[in-house]
Amino acid sequence: MALRDRNLAWEGCFNVRDLGGHPTEDGRETRFGSIIRADSIRQLSETGWKSLADHGITTIVDLRVHSELAEDPPRDLSIDVVHVPVCPDFDSPHWPEIDAIGAAAPDYTAATEAVYLEFLQRFHERFTRAVIAVARSREGALVIHCAGGKDRTGLVVALLLRLAGVLIEDIAVDYALSGDNLHDESLKWIAEAEDETEHARRRRIAVAPAEAMVAVLEEVERGHGSVGVYLKSGGATDEDLELARARLV
Repeated sequence: MALRDRNLAWEGCFNVRDLGGHPTEDGRETRFGSIIRADSIRQLSETGWKSLADHGITTIVDLRVHSELAEDPPRDLSIDVVHVPVCPDFDSPHWPEIDAIGAAAPDYTAATEAVYLEFLQRFHERFTRAVIAVARSREGALVIHCAGGKDRTGLVVALLLRLAGVLIEDIAVDYALSGDNLHDESLKWIAEAEDETEHARRRRIAVAPAEAMVAVLEEVERGHGSVGVYLKSGGATDEDLELARARLV
């Protein structure tokens, strides 16, 4: 199945796709209908919520920060919602430092790589907790989302897919689809920037270069030996890793 065929049309969202159909290094294939990645599902229309329900979703793993949750429309959900903010809130002193790292990079690909590696280093235990949340979720399909479904979701999904044995290059191609899916929305968001500094920042973080994700995963494996070791050093157990893998293969 082509990568683009994994895209799901959930009305109200722009960046939803199934993690099934990826070949693994041991000759298997990731399972369809188990883990879905998405932008903020709180944008879904009633039709979109029906699509989510029809997909058998029993758990939502929400990676957004607390201030983003405050903007959600009220909704009663008969689904487990696990809130795992993988980054601190936007008033944290971490953010100016991270923005400076991205701004100092020579191009958008290098900026994405540098910022993602900083995320995985600074917020190591937070990202590990997100993978543990997937591993320990109840039976049924689950959806992982943040706001755009590109950066925070992209990193958590990359860790999960690599843990399942998907090739780094294939993970990167899937990641880059977020740039395509969000293209029109990103252009609107960039145009709304209040000044040139913010305009430049938004241009820098709106991209999803496959090469950056390749470099990030290769660096994680250089530094830790494997994604599994990275997650164990962040607090995951062997059982957590096996349960997370079993979600996909």
